Amino acid sequence: MTLDAVLESVSERITPEAAERERLQTIADELAERAADVIDDLPVDADPVLVGSSARSTWLAGDRDIDLFVRFPPGLERERLEQYGLEVGHAVLPDGHEEYAEHPYVKGEYEGFEVDLVPCYDVDSATEIRSAVDRTPFHDAYLQARYTPELAEAARLFKRFTKGIGVYGSNLRTEGFSGYLAELLVLEYGGFQQLIEAVAEWHPPVRFDPRGDGGPAEIPPEEAEAATFDDPLVVIDPTDPDRNVAAVLSEANLARFQHYCRDLRSAPREALFFPEEPEPMDATDVREHLTRRASHPVAIVFETPDIVEDQLYPQLQRSLDGVRGELGRRGFDPLRAATFANRPGEKEATDDESTDEADHAVLLVETSVAELPAVVRHLGPPVHVGEHAHFFYERYADDETVYGPFVDGNRYVVERERDHRTPEALLRSGGLFDVALGAHVETALQNGYEVLVDDEIAALAEGFGEELQAYFEPTV
Repeated sequence: MTLDAVLESVSERITPEAAERERLQTIADELAERAADVIDDLPVDADPVLVGSSARSTWLAGDRDIDLFVRFPPGLERERLEQYGLEVGHAVLPDGHEEYAEHPYVKGEYEGFEVDLVPCYDVDSATEIRSAVDRTPFHDAYLQARYTPELAEAARLFKRFTKGIGVYGSNLRTEGFSGYLAELLVLEYGGFQQLIEAVAEWHPPVRFDPRGDGGPAEIPPEEAEAATFDDPLVVIDPTDPDRNVAAVLSEANLARFQHYCRDLRSAPREALFFPEEPEPMDATDVREHLTRRASHPVAIVFETPDIVEDQLYPQLQRSLDGVRGELGRRGFDPLRAATFANRPGEKEATDDESTDEADHAVLLVETSVAELPAVVRHLGPPVHVGEHAHFFYERYADDETVYGPFVDGNRYVVERERDHRTPEALLRSGGLFDVALGAHVETALQNGYEVLVDDEIAALAEGFGEELQAYFEPTV
């Protein structure tokens, strides 16, 4: 198929039909009315506003997400904003539950739709925000003033494409494209096909500044200079020039996106938009890979810290970097590493599983070296440096536990007993807590952890079959 034919076919699949649009609008109106009724009883003026892709008609067929913001006066105390926001949220979504971003909000189901009801401040511009979510209505106004049905179609293609290749989502677990970033890039290039053609030729770092086209929500460049950023992709927020909309996007995901843009251009196919879900690995699959690789994997398994996702995954990555770095410094030559975690509600419990069972996190490091010699070489100073050299020599001269001191080249050298000969010995020792760990991860590890080695890793397939599949059968 040609690219035009592929895009036409995909667009037919992802464009909501009229009945679906009408249904969403009806539900959104009902939610806004329910919120307005609750607000009438509050001792403060506020108003509900629909934001996000459902407000801009850039949502994909089958998506059932609605974002409803409640704007409160900027002079309202934060404590009151949270109190009134939760009061409205729970009244509108009586079966909802509280989640936390910069402040708490209510998330719940209403008539088959997943609804986020979020309080924010009704500030005059995005540069005056008091919380991060205050920008969202400005983002919505900026895009609504510029978007056409053709651009909305292109935005849906972009979102479906980035979902298909696994780089959609601005949370710190995915580190991908946000919906706002997607729509700004489509607006920049005027269409999806133009965008992928351009991306295929990008040489990061790439920078865009969308300001200056006369829209109602922008800050003119002469009134506010954009900040400088060192990210691989910089898209200045046209409503707040001190913010890079692409800040969360990782270097790897930008590279992955560029790879697939070239792939789509050279071999157009719908499978890039709608890939088949890979089969999770079982323990037998994992053992087969371990035998084939003949490496030495070790995994630290511990209870998942009870913190929000955008705190958890940076801490897991920091901890993994710390462990991997220490194993490298100790001579175990890490080959590859990964971290993953179960969260409440992410895995449905089977009839044989208790929903009260603790969720676990994993730091997996695959090393090239399974065991090191019992001794390690320790270089001293050059013999000619005088007092410092004399001190080194005297320190070890009568130590019967070391080999030496002796001279190698112009230096004193000793060979002393190695602290830990295997990666697992190091990780089971207190040495684990000498590396840089995320604060909550460190606390969880102090409460207890298990170290799995070699074939024992296969036991992780029961809870992490998808993650292990991605690790042992990696793709772009």
